[in-house]
Amino acid sequence: MDVLLMYLAKIRKISISRFTDSSIRQVFLSVLSVCIIFALCMARIMAIDYGRKRVGVAVTDPMQLIAGGLATVPAHEIIAYIEKYVATEAVEEIVVGLPKQMNNQPSESMRYIQPFVSALKKQLPHIPVVFYDERFTSVLAHKAMIDGGLKKKARQNKALVDEISATIILQDYLESKRFMQL
Repeated sequence: MDVLLMYLAKIRKISISRFTDSSIRQVFLSVLSVCIIFALCMARIMAIDYGRKRVGVAVTDPMQLIAGGLATVPAHEIIAYIEKYVATEAVEEIVVGLPKQMNNQPSESMRYIQPFVSALKKQLPHIPVVFYDERFTSVLAHKAMIDGGLKKKARQNKALVDEISATIILQDYLESKRFMQL
């Protein structure tokens, strides 16, 4: 955190020197200060695409605007991975992909996800965990890989598919939150 503040102070000095008018300089400083405080106070949202073998993980930027893939972690290591991540980055909420069938009923894999979510809530009780519909995320991930020009060999990488699926879950979740605010 101290390194970030020192870096921002350097940016501030460089940027301020470009303004000669004191009133413009003061407005710039005010806006910059608000942006810095806002960015430091914001926490990320994390998304999980849970599988029996691998778990795709995605997070937002601190401003919660963009979702990005973070990693694919073996399922038996995911709680420790999340605990380690939360120790270094502020996380406001964890979104877990909710596997549903076409008739809107939970899929069979829910029996593996529910114990994971219970353990996660027990380990990190201060972070809310919510479910979000994950239907078609694997299909969308494969389509994104094709559209992105990945070769067939790269598209067979299941870990990458899981990470992209988590990113799609998170991006959809962010868009639904924005829609609800309108």
